[in-house]
Amino acid sequence: MSVRDIRLFGDPILRSPAVPVINFDKQLRVLVSDLMETMLDAPGAGLAAPQIGVALRVFTYYVDDVVGHLVNPDLILSDETQTGDEGCLSIPGLTFDCTRAARVVARGFDMYGDPLTIEGTETLARCLQHETDHLDGVLFVDRLDGQTRKAAMRAIRESDWSGLSGPVVKESPHPTFGRGF
Repeated sequence: MSVRDIRLFGDPILRSPAVPVINFDKQLRVLVSDLMETMLDAPGAGLAAPQIGVALRVFTYYVDDVVGHLVNPDLILSDETQTGDEGCLSIPGLTFDCTRAARVVARGFDMYGDPLTIEGTETLARCLQHETDHLDGVLFVDRLDGQTRKAAMRAIRESDWSGLSGPVVKESPHPTFGRGF
């Protein structure tokens, strides 16, 4: 178990759909454990595997003193909606009003491959949708109305962490004599 770095807005993995988990093995259990430890350390209400650089359909959550995880989630959303503050560990320090379904039934598996169903309202419903969006390469700012999204993008550009998620490119100490490799 270890706390991992959380990828920030701008990292390409956050915009790529994650692949379904096929092997429910020790590696998956370590991933769930790392996700949980990283989420609790941050602290956050949820954390998806792509946020720590792993492109698998897995997330953890911690809402109303309930800790859990879900693998390969499939959501059934209510027609009724709720609007409220939403933030993201990959967009630190910023929250905006976001509209989501008010109730959710999430079906998937636990880390051992056993079927799991989670029913959520209010904060849990918001969290389940938010984390599943991460697995689809969608960020909560994508769900904001036009004016709020514009304000969010401005706030992201002006944030202290903006631009820090890119890879560090090091130059070779060896001469290349004008040739790119």
